[in-house]
Amino acid sequence: MRNRQATQLLSELSHGGRRAAVFPPSDVPEWPIEDLLPPEALSAAPPALPELAEPDVVRHFVNLSTLNMSVDTHFYPLGSCTMKYNPKRHERLSRLPGIVDVHPHQSAQNIQGLLELLYEMQEMLAEISGLPGVSLQPAAGAHGELTALYVAAAYFRAKGEHRTKVIFPASAHGTNPASAAMAGFECVELKETEDGFVDLEQLKLHVDDQTAVFMITNPNTLGLFERDIPEIARIVHAAGGLVYIDGANMNAIMGITRPGDFGGDMMHYNVHKTFTGPHGAGGPGSGPICVRDFLAEYLPGPVIRVRPGDDRRFELVTPTHSIGRVRSFFGNVGILVRGYCYLRTLGAAGVRAAAEHAILNANYLKELLSDVLPSAHGEHCLHEFVASAAGLAKERGINAMDIAKRLLDYGFHPPTVYFPLVVPHAMMFEPTETESKATLDAFSEAIHQIVQEETETLRSAPLTLSVSRPEEVNATRKPVLTWTACTKE
Repeated sequence: MRNRQATQLLSELSHGGRRAAVFPPSDVPEWPIEDLLPPEALSAAPPALPELAEPDVVRHFVNLSTLNMSVDTHFYPLGSCTMKYNPKRHERLSRLPGIVDVHPHQSAQNIQGLLELLYEMQEMLAEISGLPGVSLQPAAGAHGELTALYVAAAYFRAKGEHRTKVIFPASAHGTNPASAAMAGFECVELKETEDGFVDLEQLKLHVDDQTAVFMITNPNTLGLFERDIPEIARIVHAAGGLVYIDGANMNAIMGITRPGDFGGDMMHYNVHKTFTGPHGAGGPGSGPICVRDFLAEYLPGPVIRVRPGDDRRFELVTPTHSIGRVRSFFGNVGILVRGYCYLRTLGAAGVRAAAEHAILNANYLKELLSDVLPSAHGEHCLHEFVASAAGLAKERGINAMDIAKRLLDYGFHPPTVYFPLVVPHAMMFEPTETESKATLDAFSEAIHQIVQEETETLRSAPLTLSVSRPEEVNATRKPVLTWTACTKE
């Protein structure tokens, strides 16, 4: 019962003279616009914007929203994305007037309640990571990476050391080398061992007195805990470098082990992933960073601290050697509040239980699919696993994208495909702890049915959606980033 008329382009729905609101006559003196703006700022004619009544606008966007997949409507096993359910209780709490009505320019004296909440969030993130210095400013995970690398650069400058290299494994998230390059470092990629771990011999070959940071995701993007992480940290530290832990996969280890305990010097969290902030459509995000005590004085400022001599009052302090702001005010507060509610709801035992259930769900799904999509590495995994459709591609000409597209017809969002690049025909599944056994069973059954279907059916999938297969290569390489108003003849 889709309303196809309402989902036309707004310019197609437009009719001259329609209004969503009619304003009363002005009751103050009017000034000619020419007296208020310079000529170069004035347009010869009004912009060709759509003219619509309020019901037109509401129906348009509500109907478009029903075409989207979301965590609220579908199982969303995107590997490395941690698409867990976002509790609605946290949504309500994050919208309390004392939070959403705070003006960003209010003085610290007038927002003590919010500062106390954010201070407690800092402390919880420090405890979970084992790293005491915390900045809440970064707006997303990649932003956290970049910020931490700026902190590392400032630390080495203060020591009078000119270090140029950032090293990372081949399975790293693409943001790792991107952040390193943006921070001005040379990027060095390491090959991995056949079983998917960091190759220690390769690491020893590249680590030297020019090494600033070794960036590693642990668990890695294959869903495996880096078994040699203590030795990796020893090698890097012996050369005077720092170890950065990409916290994208913290959902597997929170409450079980801590990056600071296995050698990490810096890390970022993805609060919008691990701690249930909604993060569809690319945002909003929150990527706080945690660092060792000797790096804390380089963090972005201000940070929130307890006022000396008064443990009930909080103040904003800029660290002595701060790299400066990386984000306005306190970061994405709405997402931080949701993460705070999540952690306070679960408590220490609940955080660990969430990680354990995420591991259980991933291993259960991995076993269900093992006969048709075998895992690329390891008998067991942590929170996610990477399967390979290489066998199906060789035997039947079915690739990972065919299966992913067909899953849409069955009402499931597909997993991440073709990442990490070290696995041919990769399909990365991350079910998270919030999914039930019944959902995982239904998902497995759908995949088993799909791989039995005719090859041509799969190559044409999806069959039930308004858009089937857009030209993805050109959409990436030649994106159309401008908007042009459409006018009817």
